[in-house]
Amino acid sequence: MPKRFSAIILLLLALAANAAADVRLSSIFAEGMVLQRERPCRIWGKANPGEAVTVAFRGEELKTTADALGRWEVFLKPGSAGGPFELTVQGTNTIRIPGVLVGEVWVASGQSNMEWMVKNSRDAEKEIAAANYPQIHFFKVEHVVADAPREDVKAAWHVVSPQTIGDLSAVGYFFARDLHQQLRVPIAILQAPWGGTPAESWVSPSGLAADPALLPVYSYWARILENYPAALTRQEQSVAKWEADGRKGARPGIPTGPGHPHQPSTLWNAMIAPLVPYAIAGVIWYQGESNGSKERAPVYHRLFSTLITDWRRAWGQGDFPFLFVQLANFGRVGGVSGWPELREAQLQTLRLANTGMAVTIDIGETADIHPKNKQDVGLRLALAARTLAYGQRLVYSGPIFRQQVTEGSSLRLFFDHVGGGLVARGGNLQGFEIAGADGRFVAAQARIDGGTVVLSSAEVAHPVQARYGWADDPVTTLTNKEGLPASPFRTRN
Repeated sequence: MPKRFSAIILLLLALAANAAADVRLSSIFAEGMVLQRERPCRIWGKANPGEAVTVAFRGEELKTTADALGRWEVFLKPGSAGGPFELTVQGTNTIRIPGVLVGEVWVASGQSNMEWMVKNSRDAEKEIAAANYPQIHFFKVEHVVADAPREDVKAAWHVVSPQTIGDLSAVGYFFARDLHQQLRVPIAILQAPWGGTPAESWVSPSGLAADPALLPVYSYWARILENYPAALTRQEQSVAKWEADGRKGARPGIPTGPGHPHQPSTLWNAMIAPLVPYAIAGVIWYQGESNGSKERAPVYHRLFSTLITDWRRAWGQGDFPFLFVQLANFGRVGGVSGWPELREAQLQTLRLANTGMAVTIDIGETADIHPKNKQDVGLRLALAARTLAYGQRLVYSGPIFRQQVTEGSSLRLFFDHVGGGLVARGGNLQGFEIAGADGRFVAAQARIDGGTVVLSSAEVAHPVQARYGWADDPVTTLTNKEGLPASPFRTRN
């Protein structure tokens, strides 16, 4: 072999060896990162097997050695909020990360209403101009799917400013803004939603497989795969026609099938699993529209409860606060709707410890599945966080049905989260129905009596059940004096 080729090969081998020896970090460890206060924070990465690694932060120095697969980790001791600081990681090379803050870290996930950007929300121009919050940071995860859990994500940190906020999650921003104003500490949002995706895409494979009651999730996907070849043929024909017609309008989309973000567990694998070792305060979640058909809504309570317990198991931080948004009113669901049943499933999920629900049945838009008022959504989630995560004594929820009592020809309904008292917004209590043993519901006359609501109807002599807001786009007016709306419900399932 000519000497010059031998020299080139040796040089390449030397470069490869040096590259392999370099300490490497997950993408989340970068300038602008925020670490969770008052909790051990895991710092992890890769290096050469057996390589010594030193991590230094806020006067603390930790040493470890990469294992046989080149993996290493250390845990920083819990620290108070503050910054900016510098995080240093040293092996054969040295990585210095400036601008590190310590505060509160929340994951924001779900589908399009969580992903909905500030620039498309209510009062966008005003909100963007006022977004000067250098202590609110977003780690925005890009869309990607995976068949198996990944170790890292493609993402970047963004400091909130008028130049950056427009493309970030509106719900996440308004939630973070309220927490920052109340707690006066840095706030981070790990933004990882994907519009149009179902809940099962966000559950780990082991989480789904552990519950036989979730077999319908796999059955639903199996039917999609069975129909995929025919759907792909139709799509190809549509594309051919689109091209023949001069490519007018949008190109026909690719049908749901292998590698699609609707495939069970693909988004957990790609967008959540890489974040799991990172210490957090809790999760905010806005999703459900894609599971809102009559066929899929009945399993949502079990599915969503599994998602919450699955994420908590993976993070290993106990029952951290998991706060979610109940579906808003919307009048154009299409097809056979299971939206009332899905809202009920979300309501039932409050049985899990340390969960909170932001009711939005009063701020949706009849003709738009993406309500522009994301300010109140973020504020209501923040109220729950301030109570459940930070111990503030607040009325953080609207009235939640507790029980009913029959009183002659009337039903008396009792509620939790009454706050300062029950109120009929606009002075007229609407949205209630009652039924007798025949199950035929009619509009009820409703009146507030102390902390209860009394229902009756001349058409139902012996009422046995009631419901409230039981429609895709109902008229609802029951709130507490704090202005938080009551959740839709039915008294018998």
